[in-house]
Amino acid sequence: MNEATKAGVNRSHAPSFVQKMSFATLHLAVLFASAAVAFSADLANPARAKALVLVAALYFSRHMITLFYLLVRRVDWGEVLGLSAFMATFEVGFVWLAGQSSAAFSALDVLGLGLLAFGSYLNTGSEVQRKWWKADPAHKGHCYTLGLFRYSMHINFFGDVVLFSGWALLTANLFALGLPLLMALMFIFLHIPGLDAYLAKRYGNEFTAYASKTKKLIPFVY
Repeated sequence: MNEATKAGVNRSHAPSFVQKMSFATLHLAVLFASAAVAFSADLANPARAKALVLVAALYFSRHMITLFYLLVRRVDWGEVLGLSAFMATFEVGFVWLAGQSSAAFSALDVLGLGLLAFGSYLNTGSEVQRKWWKADPAHKGHCYTLGLFRYSMHINFFGDVVLFSGWALLTANLFALGLPLLMALMFIFLHIPGLDAYLAKRYGNEFTAYASKTKKLIPFVY
C-alpha cells in the first residue's frame, strides 16, 4: 500500500478533477433516484419521503462544497465508486423507509432536524475553519488544533455520526439507526487509526502532543 494511502483513502495532495466530477455526477443521479422513489404512487407516507429528499439535497450541496472547495487530497476511482454505491444505498433506502412509515411528524422529527443541522455544522464548519487556517503561509507544515478541532481530533467524523443519527430519526424507522452506529464503528476501528498514522508521520511531535491531550472522536468522552 502507498504510504499516503491509509484505510482505503489516498491522502496525497494531487489533482483529481475527472474523478471529482464523476463523483458529483453519480451523486446527482442518486439524488434523482431518491426523488423518483419519493414521488412514486404506492408510498404510505409520501410527505415524509419527500422531506427525506430535501435532506438528501442538503447533503448533496455539502458534498459539492467538500469536493470542489475543501478537499485538497486526491480522490481515487475506488473511493468514487465505493462511496457512490454507499450513498445510493442509504439515500434511496432512507427515502423508501420514510415512505413506508405511518408515523406523523412529531417532536422526534424536530430532534432529528436539530441533530442534522448540528452535525452538518460540526462536519463542514470544522473543515472550513481548518481550510482558512491552512491558507496562511505561516501555518504551512503545521498541525491544525484550533477551532472545533480543540474538542475532538476528528470532530468532522463526529459531525457525520451526529448528522446521520438525525437523518435516520427522520425515517421514523429504528432500523435506520444502524447506519450511524456502523459509521461510528468504521471511524473508530478503520478510518481513525489509518489517518492518525498518516498525521503522526506528517507532523511528528506536534501531532503527538495534540493527540495526548485531545479526545479522538466524541468531545469530552472518547
